[in-house]
Amino acid sequence: MTEASAKPAPEIKAVPETMNAAFEDFMEAFEAFKDVNDRRLGEIEQKLTADVVTREKMDRVNRAMDEQKRLLDQLVLKKARPPLERSQGLTLDAAEHKAAFESYIRRGEDAGLRELEAKAFSIGSSPDGGYLVPPETDNEIGRRLSVVSPIRALATVRQVSGAVLKKPFAIAGMASGWVAETAARPQTNTPQLAELSFPTMELYAMPAATQALLDDAAVDVEAWISAEVDTVFAEQEGTAFVAGDGVNKPKGFLAYTAVADSAWSWGNLGYIATGNAGAFKAAGPSDTLVDAIYALKAGHRQNANFVMNRGTQREIRKFKDADGNYLWQPPVGSGRPASLMGFPVAEAEDMPDIGAGSLSIAFGDFQAGYLVVDRTGVRILRDPYSAKPYVLFYTTKRVGGGVQNFEAIKLVKFAAN
Repeated sequence: MTEASAKPAPEIKAVPETMNAAFEDFMEAFEAFKDVNDRRLGEIEQKLTADVVTREKMDRVNRAMDEQKRLLDQLVLKKARPPLERSQGLTLDAAEHKAAFESYIRRGEDAGLRELEAKAFSIGSSPDGGYLVPPETDNEIGRRLSVVSPIRALATVRQVSGAVLKKPFAIAGMASGWVAETAARPQTNTPQLAELSFPTMELYAMPAATQALLDDAAVDVEAWISAEVDTVFAEQEGTAFVAGDGVNKPKGFLAYTAVADSAWSWGNLGYIATGNAGAFKAAGPSDTLVDAIYALKAGHRQNANFVMNRGTQREIRKFKDADGNYLWQPPVGSGRPASLMGFPVAEAEDMPDIGAGSLSIAFGDFQAGYLVVDRTGVRILRDPYSAKPYVLFYTTKRVGGGVQNFEAIKLVKFAAN
């Protein structure tokens, strides 16, 4: 293909008005990507190297694809954020709680909340002060986090009322055996159980507002608090679920000991090595991905996802099978994930970039493998004294997390072995 007949590199456009328009722009970028990459591979086959112009154009197309996907993700997130105000259809108790909570937020008047708690024998207040957010606000924050944090959306989420969730797990089942009709029946081994512990850690934010803003009846205070809190909570959670060390935060799946899958044992995560430090193999780079897929048991493979950051995904986009088909495929529709070898791809920017010894790709059934623990309730303490003329809203949520099934997640390590 000549330079004149090649498709021009797509330009990074302004934010599209609709998801359909964004999806069309992304598909246009993908077609240009395939055109340029095919030309690059043809030049390598003929001349053992690609032209500088082709490589530069390839980089521009890749950046354009990344930007178009980012814009598409933003629109998907925006669409998933309905207005917080849902006063219509509320029960009488819920509407009363909402009104009392708003009075507390705006003016610090907690008489209504105290009366509700006394009437319902509630334990919603804390010795440290503060009140539970009404269900409308609490549910909104939780749902928006599911969209922003990819690991939370993939994992199992449990609501608890205590500080720690303890979960027994059967590592090995009962033993059995064949016997003759009149032979003795010796006692068999009992199931082997392990107790997993998932403590909840405190995640907090403290936005501020002037009293003048709170006095303005046109301001939706609950929506403002949600908008301030959900983004920073999602970012902190996303990082912790991937790489958190478990000290005052959830333990991320990359913080567990990783061993070669051939030497896997309970309590560790198995990895497949690429065979090349800091890169895929030059010949058959996709073989490592195939090995990772089939390292999972069939029951977990059916519900598995690839997890990687955008940079790693950019490298994998170039891979083809023996028939010349791209292994990475764009989303089949707006709001749907891209796929790799038929499995969904979740973009988690907290996954490490490709480097020597890096664990840059995870593949697994995260619903079975990773557990997120939420302690019920988002709590807000109104503080009008510490930072006058601002009113501080000390907002806290208790969150924990960790691996609950060590054979349900496999990693790809960019190392020789």
